[in-house]
Amino acid sequence: MARSSVTAFSQGAARYAREARLQQAVAWRLAHHCSDLPLGPGPVLDLGAGSGNLSRALAMQRPAIKPLLVDNCPALLAEAEVPQGQQLHWDLNQGLPPEAECSSLLLSSFALHWLQRPAAQLRQWAQALAPQGWLALTVPVAGSLCSWHQAAQAAGVRCSALKLPASEALSEALDGVAAIHQQQVLSFSCSYPSPMDFLRELRHLGVHGGASHQLRATELRQLLRHWPLSDDGRAVLRWRLLLLLARRL
Repeated sequence: MARSSVTAFSQGAARYAREARLQQAVAWRLAHHCSDLPLGPGPVLDLGAGSGNLSRALAMQRPAIKPLLVDNCPALLAEAEVPQGQQLHWDLNQGLPPEAECSSLLLSSFALHWLQRPAAQLRQWAQALAPQGWLALTVPVAGSLCSWHQAAQAAGVRCSALKLPASEALSEALDGVAAIHQQQVLSFSCSYPSPMDFLRELRHLGVHGGASHQLRATELRQLLRHWPLSDDGRAVLRWRLLLLLARRL
């Protein structure tokens, strides 16, 4: 995660922990898929754990598992409310921490897309698994937030949305390392009174920090003027989320 992203997440950490509803819902779904996975010996890590959405959901469905929460934002980890020994401040752009070696389960939700080389990092995660160990993740992928991209194109301004990885590239990154047991691209929609309300929410939660650049005031006005709206005048943002379960060969 870039320094600007860490700073932004730090500023919005408490709000993100309370109000990131989509992330919470997706974490619950992923935890459900992990609730009965056959796990061998080895550590369990929640990569890019943030405020602990995924680990909390897993604790409710499989309380015997106590993952090590790994994140580069101490303020978010503090919101997870787990003991110090169960959290690790670590920049995943530098690779995996030593604690991940021979893991029985590596989990991640809404985190991989923040890394500089998502596909390469995903392959490294799979390589760190113990034989027959599991990788379970959800991540936003290309094709999300189409209305934002359409607005930028129509307005003639650069789209400042975070560039998301292609689902195909992520799947291919596991070739020869892990067998994919489940792969779905899920669709979620969020509706806002206006495009500006959506952009304000990103800033409010701290998740604007991964934007490729900031628009000037004139560019922002152009963007909002060209944003496609629903029949009732609302801004609808659609996410495409890859849910992936894979097992080490």
